[in-house]
Amino acid sequence: MATHASSPGRVSGRLCALMVPILLGISGWPVQGHAQGAGVDPKATAILKRSMDYLAGLKQFSVDTQISIEAVLTSGQKLMFDNAATATVQRPNKLVARRKGDLVNQVFYYDGKTLSLSNPDQKVYASVAAPGTLEEMLDFARGSLDIIAPAGDLLYKNAFELLTRDASSGFVVGKGVVGGVRCDHLAFRNPDVDFQIWIQEGANPLPRKYVITSTQVAGAP
Repeated sequence: MATHASSPGRVSGRLCALMVPILLGISGWPVQGHAQGAGVDPKATAILKRSMDYLAGLKQFSVDTQISIEAVLTSGQKLMFDNAATATVQRPNKLVARRKGDLVNQVFYYDGKTLSLSNPDQKVYASVAAPGTLEEMLDFARGSLDIIAPAGDLLYKNAFELLTRDASSGFVVGKGVVGGVRCDHLAFRNPDVDFQIWIQEGANPLPRKYVITSTQVAGAP
C-alpha cells in the first residue's frame, strides 16, 4: 500500500498503513537463528520508538486494516472471524472509525465532545459525552464502555510507553515483507500478551502488521 507524506507532521493524501491485529496463537513455531532469551534488546525498542514517535507526530492520517480474531470454544477448538476497519484521525480530538465483517457492522465517531456509536444493521445508535482529547477518549471508551477503536493501541501519542511499560523481553526477529513492503519484524512479551509488529523500513516507519497473542487465555487466541 502506498504512503505519501510531505513532512513528518502531515500526510498528503491518504496514509494507508496495513496494520493487522490477529489474535493468533503461534507458540511452538520454529524461528531458526534468532535468540529468544529474557531481556529487551535496545535495537528492538529503538525501532519501535521511532515508529510510534512518527505516528504521534502526524497531525492527521487514515488507516485501513484487515483484522482476524480467534475465538476459543469450550472444546478448545479455535474459530477465526475476519473484518475490515478504517480509522481517520485528526489530532488532538477527532476520530472516525468503521468496522464491517463477520461479527459486526459499526461506525464510531468522536468530535472532541461527544462519542457516538452506530450499528446500522440493528438500527441502533447511541451517544455519550466524552473527554476532550483522543487519548482520554480512548481510555474512557475502553474503561467505561468496553469499546476499543480499531488499532486503538497505536493511536495514543505515548503508544511506545504503553506497549513497552511491562515488557519482559523484546528482540528483532529479522526482516519481513508485508504487502510488498520490506519491514523490521519485532517480537515483545508482556505479562498478559505477546505481540509482534512489522515496521516499514526507511523514512516513513509505519507499522504494517500487528499480531497479539493472549497468553493468559486458554488456547492462546
